[in-house]
Amino acid sequence: MLIWTSDQLMRDMNLKKGPKKLRQNRRKGKKQPLNLRKLLHRALRIGVFSFSLVLLLVGGTLLVQVLLASDLFRVESIEVVGNTQMAGQDIIGLSDINRGDMTFDLDLHLIGRKIAENPWVREAQVARIFPKQVVIRIEERQPRAIINLDLLYYLDERGEVFKVLGAGDSLNFPVVTGFDRAELQQGDSENARQLKAIIALIENLKQREIFNLDQVSEIHREEGGGFCLYTYQGAVKIRIGRDSFSEKIDRLERIYAKLEKRLPVLDYIDLNVDERIIVRIERAAAQARG
Repeated sequence: MLIWTSDQLMRDMNLKKGPKKLRQNRRKGKKQPLNLRKLLHRALRIGVFSFSLVLLLVGGTLLVQVLLASDLFRVESIEVVGNTQMAGQDIIGLSDINRGDMTFDLDLHLIGRKIAENPWVREAQVARIFPKQVVIRIEERQPRAIINLDLLYYLDERGEVFKVLGAGDSLNFPVVTGFDRAELQQGDSENARQLKAIIALIENLKQREIFNLDQVSEIHREEGGGFCLYTYQGAVKIRIGRDSFSEKIDRLERIYAKLEKRLPVLDYIDLNVDERIIVRIERAAAQARG
């Protein structure tokens, strides 16, 4: 005996009715015919644009080549700016730039480096001024003293040793002594600081009227690190120490008019004692004994 459950009965009834039709979830649309005229028009526009672009690139390339091959960008004028120690023609010679060279062929950075290899030149910049000019701007080193390092060298405004003196170089500078060449080459920071201090002292003396740079023949660094000056007249030593140069020279100037007359018999002048000036008269005694 078969017993039908309600679920089985429902399934049998559905099978007799047949499978359900699935609903379509897309609308039926009419296919649009291809618009060949529109496609051809679009393709034609793209082709014309591409062809025009190619013509523009080719024409521009040819124009550039023609201009570069012409004399329009050949160097006719070379100007040097900023030189006081060196002649302009010497700097042009260092640059290896010749009139008639193509300006676009010049390696400006390399030319500037070549010029800066000269000891007088701190920095060199080279620029094109279209269409036919080149300008060389240089910053020169300015000598402030001569330093004795077995050979005589110039000392510049930054306290840097930069050139061996040669024939024709001016000797009208104070001489700096007491430094060792090997130590300077090692780049010791204390030596560099002391050389800068000497330059500051020189600049101070240049501004004075009573005791000034014209009365100083030598600036010497003593073993303890202090400095002393030697006068042109009588080569009298003036001990000035490590610092406070301006205040010490102020003190010296108050009595220098009296001391100047006695320089030939003075041994030294010491400015290192606060608010005092120590003067040693040794030569007169030696002469008296003689």
